[in-house]
Amino acid sequence: MAQHDGKQKFAGSLNSAMIDGPEGVAAQQYANRFGEPGYCDTAHIYVAQHYEGYSAENQECWQTLYDRQMAYLEACASEVYLSGARSIRLVRDHIPYLEGPQSINTYLKRLTGWQSCAVPGYLPAKAFFACLARREFPTTVVIRPKESLDYLPEPDIFHDVFGHVPLHADPVFADFLQTYGRAASTTNDDSHVERLARLFWFTVEFGLIREGGTIKLYGSGLISSPGESRHALESKDVERRPFDLETVCATSFEIDHYQPILYVLESFDQLRDAMNTYALRLLNGNVAVGA
Repeated sequence: MAQHDGKQKFAGSLNSAMIDGPEGVAAQQYANRFGEPGYCDTAHIYVAQHYEGYSAENQECWQTLYDRQMAYLEACASEVYLSGARSIRLVRDHIPYLEGPQSINTYLKRLTGWQSCAVPGYLPAKAFFACLARREFPTTVVIRPKESLDYLPEPDIFHDVFGHVPLHADPVFADFLQTYGRAASTTNDDSHVERLARLFWFTVEFGLIREGGTIKLYGSGLISSPGESRHALESKDVERRPFDLETVCATSFEIDHYQPILYVLESFDQLRDAMNTYALRLLNGNVAVGA
């Protein structure tokens, strides 16, 4: 959700071919002004994927990441995630298409109306929330280079599509995420912006869920990271707390190390219902923190 400054690059990736042309620059400039008069149309934030820009090495990176992570996730990820990955035809053979008849969006739109939309970089919060409110997920199109397979400080298409998008195929999670976007778009209160950021972090990015009596992964930061996913489930240093909206929103986080605190859902209905309650508070003007 942070603003992309146009200077951060993925060493070894094809930024020049994928996002640095006039189309990408114009889209990023529009996103940076989103919310100002005349800058309220999310369509101007998006770019073409320019699939021909991916190299053989880029495709190999996708396959390597897919193989080593999916082998672990088959036993440790939420069945909702795994079912979603199958439903949108997420495969190891190639970087996903976001456009055309072979695209993941072809299947995703039929299921929940969500779409994965290519963006040139990080979006400011206003633009990001507006996209979610329209069931449009801003998706980075570049992919990490071979030398950075284990860690990348910025999202890439593996994190965004492999990590996030399968959950968008689930109607309950899809409703939660759209409601989140609508609620976040509604408030300019800094305290609620911070609380909503924490909610996103501890659910969408680093959430756990109990299925069949076993704790499973669903947050994209866990799903797409071999090290973080194993640490989340196996480390004795992780405090796995039951999900409670107010507690989550009051918990701060740091981004530069493995997470010491994680929250466990009992179901995605629990997350959707909690978000609906929060959204009603914001939309009805009852916005006092802790109210």
